[in-house]
Amino acid sequence: MRIAMVSEHASPLAALGGVDAGGQNVYVARLSEELARRGHHVTVYTRRDAVTLPERVPLPGGAVVEHVPAGPPQSVPKDELLPHMAAFGAHLARAWGRDRPDVVHAHFWMSGMASQLGARPHGIPVVQTFHALGTVKRRHQAWRDTSPPARIGIERQLAGTCERVLATCSDEVAELAAMGVRTARRVSVVPCGVDAGHFRPGATGPAVPPRRAPHRLLACGRLVRRKGYDLAVRALTRVPDAELVVAGGPAARLDHDQEARRLWHLAHRAGVA
Repeated sequence: MRIAMVSEHASPLAALGGVDAGGQNVYVARLSEELARRGHHVTVYTRRDAVTLPERVPLPGGAVVEHVPAGPPQSVPKDELLPHMAAFGAHLARAWGRDRPDVVHAHFWMSGMASQLGARPHGIPVVQTFHALGTVKRRHQAWRDTSPPARIGIERQLAGTCERVLATCSDEVAELAAMGVRTARRVSVVPCGVDAGHFRPGATGPAVPPRRAPHRLLACGRLVRRKGYDLAVRALTRVPDAELVVAGGPAARLDHDQEARRLWHLAHRAGVA
């Protein structure tokens, strides 16, 4: 099968830990690599964000990343990319007119826009994974939410016009239903996987701090406020004989990291530092 992955801001080649480089990048990279290893022809389309990037870059397993010219060839915050999705979609339409994929898998809402623009002229089915929904972001971030105002309406439209929505959990299905999406007909739940070869006891990696309590809680991810590590810190006050390790590195910069300092202050105030 010929599969097109579209991930407009989250390149599978990006260094993890940056402002817009995290779980989606890993998800797209590993899914593309595994599908290629199983014999499928996989091309990942992501926005060119540097002049020096080659047009095509191979991934392990045989998948290929193609850099799409859409907007300036420089880093642009993802919430400012909406005006460039028409150009992204036009590029996809031209590319797929020459080399038609059997299916398109769009990652994130703006990728869904570009994918449907590119796929519609050729009758290519589009599968949508949102990775995050604007309704949830607005509810939890309030005034900190920098998403374009049109995001929620566009997500609702995309969910109603794609071939299938692949939600990552049942909570996402409930959110889509609340948005008016007919989830029974259009949505399937495919949970995110875990790389058990990497996240396992004894795996090589950064030095693990010595255990100071009988039980250890672990939270992994980028050190950004919206990830909710403060909830883990507050929960620790209710778990006896336990400690919390937040794996969000890199350790060399933690003393200067604003979110790390905020969590330390919170832990001191909560009496669990």
